[in-house]
Amino acid sequence: MAAGTALAGCTAEDVGASSPTGSAGPTVASSPSASDALFAELDAKIQSLMEEYAVPGVAVAVLHDGNEHVRGFGITSVDAPVPVDERSLFRIGSTTKTFTGTAMMRLVDAGKVDLDQTVRSYVPEFTVADEDVAANVTVRHLLNHTAGWFGDDLEDFGRGDDAIERYVASMAGLPQLTPLGSTFFYNNAAVVLAGRVVEKVHGTTFEQAMQELVLDPLGLDQTRFFTDDLVGHTFTGAHNVVDGKAVLDPSFWYVPRSLNPTGALISSARDQLHYLRFHLGDGTGLDGRRILSPASLEAMHSNPGPGGTIFIEIDGYAVSLRLRPTAEGVDVVQHGGDWPGQHSGFLFVPERDFGIAMLTNSEDGPKLLSSFFQDDWALSRFAGVHNLPADPRTSTAVQLAPYEGRYDLAEIGPDGTTARVTLEFAGENGRLRIRPLNPDGTVSDAAPPEYVDFYGDDHVVGASPLSPRSDFVRGPSGEVAWYRTSGRLLPKVG
Repeated sequence: MAAGTALAGCTAEDVGASSPTGSAGPTVASSPSASDALFAELDAKIQSLMEEYAVPGVAVAVLHDGNEHVRGFGITSVDAPVPVDERSLFRIGSTTKTFTGTAMMRLVDAGKVDLDQTVRSYVPEFTVADEDVAANVTVRHLLNHTAGWFGDDLEDFGRGDDAIERYVASMAGLPQLTPLGSTFFYNNAAVVLAGRVVEKVHGTTFEQAMQELVLDPLGLDQTRFFTDDLVGHTFTGAHNVVDGKAVLDPSFWYVPRSLNPTGALISSARDQLHYLRFHLGDGTGLDGRRILSPASLEAMHSNPGPGGTIFIEIDGYAVSLRLRPTAEGVDVVQHGGDWPGQHSGFLFVPERDFGIAMLTNSEDGPKLLSSFFQDDWALSRFAGVHNLPADPRTSTAVQLAPYEGRYDLAEIGPDGTTARVTLEFAGENGRLRIRPLNPDGTVSDAAPPEYVDFYGDDHVVGASPLSPRSDFVRGPSGEVAWYRTSGRLLPKVG
């Protein structure tokens, strides 16, 4: 979840994990020395990409065959440089959603929430534009991103304890885009509503509920929502990239409190290592205390809702975590997050005892992260799994014609105004050309056109490393009705 990123090149939200065509790699190592060699290779690649992409600071945490690796690279800020280490603090963006999901499963274990009960069982006042959907949407729909209403709502309702409550009240006007439970598309608004369920059921503010249900039990003392709770620790600055150089931009740091359930946590590589260990474990914390039942932990990693694409093909979301297939049939469990100037990746492979989290402090962070969380470089080396193939093919003009047209991307900003970008798709030499349009319908010269190629029914692969795979979604009559990119659903408008 990232203000503005969805509209800036369609690369929003979280960083996925896959390469456009898949790649071969070494088999999985099994000894400490083999892990150490892989860790050294990983470190060298990070440092090389930091220089290439103007990323001042990176922190990484890896678990591999029982061996752990956590360290920092570079500096916290170009204006006041301090070395990044395992305790340096970054925003983790939408990986926060998985913490919200973990809190929900603690309430499930306590018998206070049933994922398949309606949201109104817990938040009776909830409503959206479609009353039938408001009455029947379940908690599970919120966490597997199939609620179906407009989801890119990033409105700011102040710093008060009622921020999330006020946000949820404002959802009354959100229009329904797809039938309830039918279609995956990324939905920040639904996850904020899930946070309101946690808040109401636990009987405290959302932030206090998260600390009591998840952060303290897991021993994550460097993971909090408010900077005031982390006084004395070292924060990394958020950087823009101007003329190829990182420039500190303090305005990037602020996140509305109303968005805390969907993307505002601050954390460190050390705490991300502990969180990876928890999800790769048996539901107990570092001290052996049970946090989640094995059944609830498994529910977070299995039985996903409808699939689609979000940077790569996914089988769907389970409870706040998406499941990504591989050529070997082994599931990758994944999330990640973006906020201006702070971008992160998070994934693990339970069957292969491998997990990796990475934190960056630059607007070009996604370019670095794509090499580890979109390409299968890390997956092939540490887990012995590879992306599904995506071999591009040339299409005829007749084959491309149903996909041609204009598609709209919209986002409600912090001030409540809606920003829109229109993308024009047209066939050109057997490929689909994508160009952004100006508000008056003329072609924008802000960026060169991009091209995508079909590799399967309704699925395309592009040259952009930030969102290599996307797809088209058909309407009830079989017509091409939507373009889905970075998990967002763009309606065809002409």
